[in-house]
Amino acid sequence: MEHCMRPISTEDLEKPIGVCAGAVPMLQWLRIEDLVVDPTYQRPIVGQGRRNVIRIASAFSWSCFSPVVVAPVEGGKFVIIDGQHRTTAAALVGFDTVPCQVVIAAREQQAIAFKAINGITVPISPMALHAAAVVAREPWAIDVADVCVRADVELLRYPLPVERQRPGQTMAIGAISRCLRLYGAATVITALQCITQTANNRPGALTARLIRGLCEVLNSEHRWRDSGLALLEAFDAIDLAAIQSDAAMRTGMTRVSQVESITEQIRVDLARLMPLPEVDGSAHHLGSRSSLATHILSD
Repeated sequence: MEHCMRPISTEDLEKPIGVCAGAVPMLQWLRIEDLVVDPTYQRPIVGQGRRNVIRIASAFSWSCFSPVVVAPVEGGKFVIIDGQHRTTAAALVGFDTVPCQVVIAAREQQAIAFKAINGITVPISPMALHAAAVVAREPWAIDVADVCVRADVELLRYPLPVERQRPGQTMAIGAISRCLRLYGAATVITALQCITQTANNRPGALTARLIRGLCEVLNSEHRWRDSGLALLEAFDAIDLAAIQSDAAMRTGMTRVSQVESITEQIRVDLARLMPLPEVDGSAHHLGSRSSLATHILSD
């Protein structure tokens, strides 16, 4: 029985106005040895990525191989915008060339293209999307990166098990971005420093739930947030890891969420250690603990 093929149709679709499509791409076969990856926004092939490469290689077929999107860079090389996993799989099988779609794009546009292609077509971590957005100079991403630098926080570009993380590293890009929108830079920087500048600065400490809880507490009471070194000293005496563990254990036993439980316990501990009538509210928010007296972060 013959199948009736359907042609491409734009019927009932509104044509966009003012489209700037850029230079028309070229299609050509390129040597794999001439292809490179920008590690600024593309993660290394580890964990699930390695398994994906092996899966693609094991069932390799040119009929399932879409052209690799690349852009020319210095030295006669081409940077891969999309396709490092299937290119690696082709190399693993034994091929030395792959079909490529060559686009003319500056580095920022390359990051924008990576974000557009991978953010829509395949699951990709918020960390990788943020890294690409930073390279593309998107304001929200720059703001998040700036807050993290000022709080001595390192945003990971790809998922990493806690046992392989260092103090100050975090995967909680979504929580930081959300809190920045809701509470502003002063609250988020101070909340992060309550971890990175205190005895709580351990691998895996900067979780999304803890960041959200800290921001909620400090935003609800600016006298705590703006109390300078006294706040850091209080958090030296607060075991945030224990608070998170207790909140996780109570999950399911009550209708209170982990974030709500963390928030309430932090509030109780701060009220005990820093009774509000005695808090000095003259400071703004925290700078580096070692130079707090001479360096106060601006809003």
